[in-house]
Amino acid sequence: MILSMTGFGRGTAVLNGREITVELRSVNSRYFEYSSRIPRSCSYMDSRLKKQLNERVTRGKVELSMTIQNVEAADAEVTVNMELARSYQKALRNLSEKLCIKNDVTVSTLTRFPDVLATRHADVDEEQLWADVSAVTAQALDNFIAMRAAEGAKMKADVAGRAQTILDCVAFVEERSPQTVREYNEKLAARVHELLGDVTLDEGRLLQETAIFADKVAVAEETVRLRSHIAQLGKFLEAEEPIGRKMDFLVQEINREANTIGSKASDVAIAGKVIDIKAEVEKIREQIQNIE
Repeated sequence: MILSMTGFGRGTAVLNGREITVELRSVNSRYFEYSSRIPRSCSYMDSRLKKQLNERVTRGKVELSMTIQNVEAADAEVTVNMELARSYQKALRNLSEKLCIKNDVTVSTLTRFPDVLATRHADVDEEQLWADVSAVTAQALDNFIAMRAAEGAKMKADVAGRAQTILDCVAFVEERSPQTVREYNEKLAARVHELLGDVTLDEGRLLQETAIFADKVAVAEETVRLRSHIAQLGKFLEAEEPIGRKMDFLVQEINREANTIGSKASDVAIAGKVIDIKAEVEKIREQIQNIE
């Protein structure tokens, strides 16, 4: 399956009193690169997150962002300093009696004084938290890969279409190449007649010159290899494993064969088809740079 290296995926869930959100973004890269923005308290799980991503993503610069919010005070508890609260209450009662004013102390009044209430973070079950984060990350990964696959399907169709265009050009070259040899023979004979007049031609020498020319412009080996490379490209497009690097090498070989045909060609029409092949190769190369 063809996968694009660019993509986005998001996962979110409320688990064990925490709302966990994970987002994944990626852009092109020759290798797998990982970076993250996660709460400091979760730094212990960063290497495990990287491994989880790398099991399903082999190429691309991937950034993971994560937020965790407590929705049921799962990680915190409030304690009351009763001795301190009683001291504040006693002091306020004494103040009321000595100043002869109403003692209107309430619970809310006492809680406003420093250190009466304290928040203590409860001990976190790190393995449970990791299990929750991993589940949400898996959800984000599913969405992330689905987007990559959708983009990859478009890229696959584009590459397949361009590969067919290259095959059409190869077919033209294969048909046209023998014609150039016949035309060379005819032009050579006409040129000899033009220079020497009505003289008997040395057919053997004429055939020898034509054979030398035919050998110089022969591109059968190159067109056979081109067809083989295009067939291999088609197999890569149907492969299940990542094939971006393999395709990159194969496209280099296709371009090399096209260059060889171009260097041999002494025919304008063939040279034009070589240009067309190289243009399609360049477009395929651009797509491959974004294939995992």
